[in-house]
Amino acid sequence: MHINKNNVSPYFKNATLKDWQNWRWQFQNRFTKTTQLKHFFGESLLHTKNLKAVTAIYPLSVTPYYLSLIKINNEYDPIRIQCIPNFQEISSCKDYKDDPLQEGTHMPVPQLIHRYPDRCLAMVTEICATYCRHCNRKRYWGIPAQSSLKSRLRAMTHYISDTPQIREVIISGGDPLIYNDEKLETILSSIKAIPHVKVLRIGSRVPVVMPMRITKELCRMFKRYRPLWFNTQFNHPSEITPESKRACNMLQEAGIPVSNQSVLLKGINDSPDVMRPLLYELQKISVRPYYLFHCEPVKGCGHFRTDIKSGLRMMEDIRRHCSGLSLPQYVADLPGDTGKIPLFSLSKTIKNGLKKHQDFFDNFQ
Repeated sequence: MHINKNNVSPYFKNATLKDWQNWRWQFQNRFTKTTQLKHFFGESLLHTKNLKAVTAIYPLSVTPYYLSLIKINNEYDPIRIQCIPNFQEISSCKDYKDDPLQEGTHMPVPQLIHRYPDRCLAMVTEICATYCRHCNRKRYWGIPAQSSLKSRLRAMTHYISDTPQIREVIISGGDPLIYNDEKLETILSSIKAIPHVKVLRIGSRVPVVMPMRITKELCRMFKRYRPLWFNTQFNHPSEITPESKRACNMLQEAGIPVSNQSVLLKGINDSPDVMRPLLYELQKISVRPYYLFHCEPVKGCGHFRTDIKSGLRMMEDIRRHCSGLSLPQYVADLPGDTGKIPLFSLSKTIKNGLKKHQDFFDNFQ
């Protein structure tokens, strides 16, 4: 197994390889203070004073594993940009909102989002192993949990039980995989026990930022709750490591399909030369490229946003060079119950192509 511990070894001189591969050790030793980063990157590369102003609003959390993937001397390293605070988070807010998708108005009970008729999303925690700086729910990072998992889950299951049109429940957060196996099974079993719930889905970035959390014991437990789908988020080819490949493979061997939902991020994956290798690598590890989300106008995330036209140009290039198995849907998530709309269908080339071959479509309707 490839372990790149050298970058962070000064902090963990007494840590063994067994420690490094233990998800609990990774979680307990997350970097959560700017002073830790100062020693890691050096003052000249970090601008510590600005970071303190950012983390006062949007806290820092990154696992030693994910931090170890950063090329330290590259200020534009794609891993670094995703997990290290940047002053632009508070300096380029424009008119962006904390909750542009209006999730809060679609919460019949606290932290359960019901925007679509047949499914809902249960936010079982606000905590993540690593706080992604582009997160569309970063408004929750600094807010303490308002209730215990037990009381939160009770309210959620009561609502789902009383809403028979819900057939699918997405368990998300935060990241549900910060919980131990026992708590996760409590969540899964409580929801699975509702007769009209037919499908469970988990949303987690753990395979990317803390892949050692995917254990044999966890996979055996997940297997008991099939059909269970797993959605994760790889945004750059550098995130596909031997460890993350192993994590995805373990889930797949337990019969859990793994899909990927990337976010289009300026300076990280907004070019065909980056996106294409990412999609190819996902295909190689049998992780389905499901969605490519246009980055939402979330307060604190404005510097990550690209314009739709450049996203469409990139997707046109990818469409010409990648097979359908490697092609995600390029979508924008819109407020309220409008939901996700495909952006690729807006492509001028696609529209012209349909007009050019209209007789073909007329003949085969």
